[in-house]
Amino acid sequence: MAAEDLPSEFDVVILGTGLAESVAAAAFSRVGQRVLHVDRRSYYAANWASFTFNGLLNWIQQYHVSIKLFSYWQNLSILLEDGEEVIYLSNPDTASIKNLQAPPAQGEEPEADQSQAELAKKRISYAQLVKEGRRFNIDLVSKLMYSRGSLVDLLIKSNVSRYAEFKNVTRILTYRQGKVEQVPCSRADVFASRQLSVVEKRKLMRFLTSCMEETEEQMGETPAAYHGRPYSEFLRDQQLGDNLEHFILHSIAMVTEHTLTEEGLASTRNFLQCLGRYGNTPFLFPVYGLGEIPQCFCRMCAVFGGIYCLRHSVSCLLVDKDTNRCKAVIDSRGQRISCSHFVVEEGYVGPERKRVATPPRFISRAVLITDSSVLSSNSDQQVSLVTIPPIAAGCAAVRMVELSSSTMTCMPGTYLVHLTCQSSGSAYEDLSPLVSRIFCTPDSPDQENCPSVLWCLYFNITDGSGLETEGHDLPSNVYMCSGPDGGLSHENAIKQAEAIFSKILPDEDFCPPAPNPEDIIYDGDATASAEGEDKEGEDKEGEKENQDKLEEAVLTEETVQAEE
Repeated sequence: MAAEDLPSEFDVVILGTGLAESVAAAAFSRVGQRVLHVDRRSYYAANWASFTFNGLLNWIQQYHVSIKLFSYWQNLSILLEDGEEVIYLSNPDTASIKNLQAPPAQGEEPEADQSQAELAKKRISYAQLVKEGRRFNIDLVSKLMYSRGSLVDLLIKSNVSRYAEFKNVTRILTYRQGKVEQVPCSRADVFASRQLSVVEKRKLMRFLTSCMEETEEQMGETPAAYHGRPYSEFLRDQQLGDNLEHFILHSIAMVTEHTLTEEGLASTRNFLQCLGRYGNTPFLFPVYGLGEIPQCFCRMCAVFGGIYCLRHSVSCLLVDKDTNRCKAVIDSRGQRISCSHFVVEEGYVGPERKRVATPPRFISRAVLITDSSVLSSNSDQQVSLVTIPPIAAGCAAVRMVELSSSTMTCMPGTYLVHLTCQSSGSAYEDLSPLVSRIFCTPDSPDQENCPSVLWCLYFNITDGSGLETEGHDLPSNVYMCSGPDGGLSHENAIKQAEAIFSKILPDEDFCPPAPNPEDIIYDGDATASAEGEDKEGEDKEGEKENQDKLEEAVLTEETVQAEE
């Protein structure tokens, strides 16, 4: 919608199109609230966004450019009413991304003295990557969807799943003793594994089965002797052996040596409970990248009347001094817009008004385009999660997600690799040593039988889990959403959106199912008099139908190959 046409009053104004803000927008619009959803950026999803290769290059170029928003300091006296004060908002990109490091353009012709071996290492040139740039969808944040996690449940409940397609993560890998190995986690994987002895297979199945056979009351319990002790000690005392301890600790529970037993057991059970719902791993990945998910919820919001404006922002809030409530906002064009509630991305709020972890936490990210998989197989369409324990004392555990062209995130013949860890320094300092061990790079040109890095990007991004939920110096009807956290799942963002919705509309259902177009009954329809039907039964039937549709939207390896 053109900014000049904006109405002057809304129930909820939302600034920022990240995942939490987009889910909240969809929830409010679905129950009839008048929603205005704006973002200063020219793209959806904020720090959850996905870019084409060329789009990412433009994003990198703009990183150092300071974008000044229009301000209306001189005209505020005209827009202010008696008893109001102003809270100014800031530029969200100034602090959320830092230490961005990308290679220079690599499209030059090879030098005459370059060996044939060096040329073979670069089967795909930088110029080809640029030419095929639209075939890439590169995420700023790397996450997966637990098949029984809150995001998948919400996609099914709300019927938003119809706006997207999904791909199974086909295998879990780990980096151990200098090589990448497959982790047997499902029953089929365990019995098919060649790296485990018969005794190890029995021990692993016995342990995993015992975790799953406990009752719901026992699920939260920890053996008394291990309460408050490391999970690694608990596993060691089960006499599983080094192989199985490594697989369970780092690849199934995905915790560290120091994680407490209660947390380790809960993570193990969560992993196992998600197995088998859609495939032989617990995870799904959205086709075309994670940036699709916020856009799906924005689409639902728009369907139910929400108004969207990109390249548009809110410059300041107008607050009633007596009630400490936000009465209106001034947008970046100087228009006064009244609202009952205001939801804002954390980055727009100045540091003096919010409570965050001290010092601020950051996530280190690396994005690689490679020419082959870290573990070759019969299929070139694998989607892999690789768990990497700390490679040295003081280093963080690293999570790697390797995407093939079947996810529509990279061109055929390449893989898109995402690496993520908690920051201890710059992203390059944290992740480049590991990259040099696993891949062939200019820093490690002698690596044999390793995937070659065709292009790479390093950057640090703010860890959204550092935002406190309470205690901010903001009006009582202003609610903040944090950006992505460092976890693998989307739980934090979904919980934030639901908590904000519940505070504003405690008696309304959060994201009730949206009707299918063919199910909409229009005024005057002869069937519109069917009153008194069991609504709860309808909702359950609708959720079951949505579940079936999500299963249809999960593309298996075979269907992708058939389509190609």
